[in-house]
Amino acid sequence: MKGDYQDLVDEISALLGAPATLENRDFGLIAFGAHDSDDDEAMDPVRTRSILTRKSTPAVRAWFEGFGITRATGPVRIPAAPDAGVFRDRICLPVRHRGVVLGYVWLLDAEPGPSHAQLTAAMEVAARIGELLADEERAGADLSRELRAALSAERGWQYDMALAALRTALGPDADGLHALVCLAPWPAEDSPSPRTVPGAAALCTVPWQPAGPGPGAAPASAVGPYAAGPGPARALAVLVRLRSGDNLSPAATAAGRLRTTAEAAGGSSVAGVASPRRGLADLDVAWREAASAARAATAQPRLGPLAEWSAIGPYRLLTALPPAEPDPAVRALLAPAHAELARTAEVFLDHAGQAGRTATALGIHRQTLYYRLSRVEQLTGLDLDTGEDRLLLHMAIKAWKL
Repeated sequence: MKGDYQDLVDEISALLGAPATLENRDFGLIAFGAHDSDDDEAMDPVRTRSILTRKSTPAVRAWFEGFGITRATGPVRIPAAPDAGVFRDRICLPVRHRGVVLGYVWLLDAEPGPSHAQLTAAMEVAARIGELLADEERAGADLSRELRAALSAERGWQYDMALAALRTALGPDADGLHALVCLAPWPAEDSPSPRTVPGAAALCTVPWQPAGPGPGAAPASAVGPYAAGPGPARALAVLVRLRSGDNLSPAATAAGRLRTTAEAAGGSSVAGVASPRRGLADLDVAWREAASAARAATAQPRLGPLAEWSAIGPYRLLTALPPAEPDPAVRALLAPAHAELARTAEVFLDHAGQAGRTATALGIHRQTLYYRLSRVEQLTGLDLDTGEDRLLLHMAIKAWKL
């Protein structure tokens, strides 16, 4: 396995003893090594700007390209240019594949600098990065379209055709181990490039309908747990490569990077992660899991901002239910005027009916809790000393929050 961009950048950083930064050929940030130096000058303005804004200025780009980095096949040393905003000397490692430059690895240069042997080893890692970039370019711009088609197609010949097209676009990656991630809501119409997301094999945006049970909710449909509703609500689907089924950290890293991107665009997303799967045959099932986990994290913030399908408990069942009106017994309790009573009932049931723990969690006196619970029983007609009534109330509140 070639690894992903973050791992390879970290490998170069370790080889050369300096934090490395990887950018594509358009100077868009892909990954950067950790900066743990006590030397504040190591975080010079160019590197800081690249990390924070995910790109370099035209002046910086012009200065660097003036040293022939687009044609170079080995390390290029570039002196500082304060007028262009470059305050430190740099080493550029061109990332090439079959003679074509696809990106650049950047390091700050300082005496005595890395040895020839170190730079040679780093260039070998840069060549592996070039293979990854080339694989993604080979997939082409239609990859988002094919992923979207596979996620929205109904099981049958259309689904099979969409999966076949996606397999062709992904190449050998199609048969590997993956986790599907759902970020919702997604603030942009388009999806980012896979090159900017560590471990991502494919990304696409899909319509997102976060509304669950309740008046006006969209009906369930064959396209899964999202449906086109009013407004431009979207989710982002991300197919992430994994090394092993018991390590979801690549999916968590990708989700964290994308949540930062959403925040920079003025949005705020939660992420849901499906169970790992090998190959693409059950991609539709994986998407339902990822989207359901994202819905659960939206309804229950303690599950987020990254919720794994395996860890959302009763929401695995609740998110699979078709939208419906609230149960008649709890309809009055769920009115806005009784929001505090509904919250009290939920916290009480979350704490297995233990009054002391519930009162502490709510920050109220136990007598206040008892009064509120009696009001809940009056509004619903349910007996909170009865297990089935507790179950109905608990599930009804959870489903309503979805």
